[in-house]
Amino acid sequence: MRAGLVAFAATIAGLLAPVARADMSVAVTGASRPTVCAEEDNITVRLAGDGVGALSITALHPAYAAAVIEDSTAPDFAGCDFSADPAYAFTPRTVVLHDGAHWRLVGHTFASLWRPAAPPVSVADGGDRAGGEETDLHLLQLFSKAVSPPIEVLVLYPADGYWRLKPLPPPHLAASAYGSSFLIGPIEIDGRPLVRLAAIRFEPAADRFHLTFARGGEASLRVTSLSPERADVAVAFSPPSRAEPAFAALRSMFVSPAVADVAEVRWQRGAGEAWQSEPILGFGEVTAVAVRFARAVPSRHNTSAPDLQFDRFRPAPQ
Repeated sequence: MRAGLVAFAATIAGLLAPVARADMSVAVTGASRPTVCAEEDNITVRLAGDGVGALSITALHPAYAAAVIEDSTAPDFAGCDFSADPAYAFTPRTVVLHDGAHWRLVGHTFASLWRPAAPPVSVADGGDRAGGEETDLHLLQLFSKAVSPPIEVLVLYPADGYWRLKPLPPPHLAASAYGSSFLIGPIEIDGRPLVRLAAIRFEPAADRFHLTFARGGEASLRVTSLSPERADVAVAFSPPSRAEPAFAALRSMFVSPAVADVAEVRWQRGAGEAWQSEPILGFGEVTAVAVRFARAVPSRHNTSAPDLQFDRFRPAPQ
């Protein structure tokens, strides 16, 4: 009798427990072209799918990180020509938007930018700045106070929606570099891929940014873990994505394997399946539950810059 009651209780508990949701597959499509300029984002890979309500993005040190003794992060403008890019003038300034126990958020306005305006930025609990807005900030830098002095781990360029993410540096390096960028939200093309943001709000108590898109809809990007091994952010969309446009994209550069922020694409077609890989420049299209943008050999351009992995594509929570 007792065994029967235990079995019955276990059955009811199983019925009431949340149903685990399998990761969704998304279309991963390359749209890259060759370049000789190491400062040009010639690499574009779009992620698209219908009904994606959440995903994870992880920055991980490259496989060769332990062998990096002398980092190379200086810009290399050889072979570059940006003279045709639009340039709008602004008054340069720097403003500290938040300086709390865990995070410091700093905003910058550049003397010139290729976009004519940037969306308003606010802080949900910013002391004297709470409820106020700052406009025409071209760069937001998020510093982690998990170490001393604080280290920058995430940046956002509000005018075009570009993000960069990196872990805390490995123990043998004082700092590490950014490399590839990513876009979150409805991807548009206006000279280059971008996401138009209508408003940005930083919520330090929740470790997240809240985004309002100019094309409609919202998203949050929350820092879920940060260590000398990896940095994870969780992205949630409201409403979930549609089949088009793409809901995310990688933007990066590749001249050669020795001059690259990303050199190959790795992907899993299904959970538990073997990872496959292909050079980034010739990459076409796959359907995958996880995709990683990586380098197998050191580059003399942003040598310590991390790999970026996109996975855990899920529908909206019920």
